[in-house]
Amino acid sequence: MTLSVIFTTYNAPEWLEKVLWGYQAQTFRDFEVIVADDGSGPETRERLAAMETKVDFPFRHVWHQDAGFRKCEILNKAIVAAAADYLVFSDGDCIPRKDFLEVHAAKRRPGKFLSGGYFKLPMNISREIQAADILSGDCFSVEWLGKKGLNRSFKNNKLSAKGSLAEFLNLVTPTNASWNGHNASGWKKDILEVNGFDERMRYGALDREFGERLMNQGIYGLQVRYSAICLHLDHARGYVNEQDLAANAAIRAATRKDKRTWTDFGICKEASVHKPL
Repeated sequence: MTLSVIFTTYNAPEWLEKVLWGYQAQTFRDFEVIVADDGSGPETRERLAAMETKVDFPFRHVWHQDAGFRKCEILNKAIVAAAADYLVFSDGDCIPRKDFLEVHAAKRRPGKFLSGGYFKLPMNISREIQAADILSGDCFSVEWLGKKGLNRSFKNNKLSAKGSLAEFLNLVTPTNASWNGHNASGWKKDILEVNGFDERMRYGALDREFGERLMNQGIYGLQVRYSAICLHLDHARGYVNEQDLAANAAIRAATRKDKRTWTDFGICKEASVHKPL
């Protein structure tokens, strides 16, 4: 197994199905999918059971009981479960373009992680996309999206740029090559070296804090913002609150200030393996 794909979901079976169709369309085939489920109800399990008969790639459902927003915990469980030594991370609302995994596999480098982006869709287009549009690749076409009401924007280059133009845009973009939970990849050994995600963190920059520990460890990002493409389906964010954002900001500030590479609140919680900052 070359790649293990990990993406999170929570009570969004319609979006989850569309994302799975995106992986069915991949040109690169040596991969598994791990659905990291932060406590979804039975409808998600039923949808996964139905999709298992429709796709030809292996996937597993890693689930824990619903106890509020615990994305970092379920991600850590999925990391441990992953069979491959290279892990691709995304979200259950992000449909990958057919060459998404091909790009991540081709551009992986020792001592680096890959930093991708997403193309955000409005709710009306998110709902309109069907399995056939994903398998054909039509939903990644600027022309197709324009007919559905998508406005013209420089950001549309994420979808239309190919080859040398995409590489040029990766090079000149002012966006930092940070760890982005919706589109990033790295070596499992590097992820274990920083002890995965900090499980104290709720919504708000949890991916960035993890990426900053990787960079403090000397693992830096390579930009693939215009090469590895996924469509971000719209959704509500009822789990956002100021208290969690402030707590996360404090953890992240300490990581930056102390140049921390390890969290005691990650995959391994045994004091005997504690690593220095």
